[in-house]
Amino acid sequence: MNFTTTLFNVLIMLFYMAIGFIVTKAKKATASHAKTLSALLLYVCGPAMILSAFEAVEYSLDNLKQMGIFFLASLLIQVLVIMILYYALRKKFSDAKYRVLTFGAACGNVGFFGLPLVQALFPNDPIVSCYSSVYVMSMNIIAFTLGVFLITQEAKYVSLKTAILNPTSLAIFVALPLYIFKIHFPQVLGNAINILGKMTTPLCMIVLGMRLSTVNILSLFKRPFAYLACAMKLIIFPLFAYLCVYFLPFLDETFKSCILILSAAPSGAIILSLAELHDTEQELCANVVLLTTILCVITIPLLLLILSVSYTHLTLPTNREV
Repeated sequence: MNFTTTLFNVLIMLFYMAIGFIVTKAKKATASHAKTLSALLLYVCGPAMILSAFEAVEYSLDNLKQMGIFFLASLLIQVLVIMILYYALRKKFSDAKYRVLTFGAACGNVGFFGLPLVQALFPNDPIVSCYSSVYVMSMNIIAFTLGVFLITQEAKYVSLKTAILNPTSLAIFVALPLYIFKIHFPQVLGNAINILGKMTTPLCMIVLGMRLSTVNILSLFKRPFAYLACAMKLIIFPLFAYLCVYFLPFLDETFKSCILILSAAPSGAIILSLAELHDTEQELCANVVLLTTILCVITIPLLLLILSVSYTHLTLPTNREV
């Protein structure tokens, strides 16, 4: 049941991606449209998704503490895996593809792909949306510090300001005080924000489909190193992240499940954006982002099977809506 539910929701996301692919191939949309939709995602829909996530959770000190622990756990796990790969591969770092592999292993499409997936799997536990939001914040900190350094190997490009003052983080900085002081949006505004937030996943996947339409699909499967990067992101990293929290008795099953699911999200487009900005292994990054998005239809349901075996008493719902 867990496998079927997860597979169904992942296929829905791939369906959205197919729409972007077909529309662009039919010349009804262009790369400029994808750029506009990306800006809409970054500055409007993404922040709205985070605001609506916190709005849906009832305030409690325990919930706030769990969010803080999740933020720290996700941040430390990402730093740990990057440091392990750095020391294992640093002698090969003159080849940029190994630096991309190290950064890409921990950088996933958590907000646009992971969040709706955990929402679908845990519809009666709204805190999972907040877990996803703080995970994205930790990932942004990693991306604009360690990630930029790995891509460029120059400290001058590292920007803690960008890591903190970006639309995702700013949305959390707004959402947290509202959450703590139990301030809710007026109903009309709240409904509008919620609708904008729900647009995030379809738009994100449509944009990915539009990008996919501009590349030779067969070429995605012809670069062996891309498979190594995919295995690292889709299998090794999520299992490593899960093991980091599995034996901690003070963390509940939902917390541990979200660590696994969110860590298993396909590679985030941010690695491609940074690669394009700094002219480093752009083709490899594009291949990894698109290939992990395609292959996760297999890997995420399989990881959920591992989760269900680990917690035989954990019941994931059969809700089929993303």
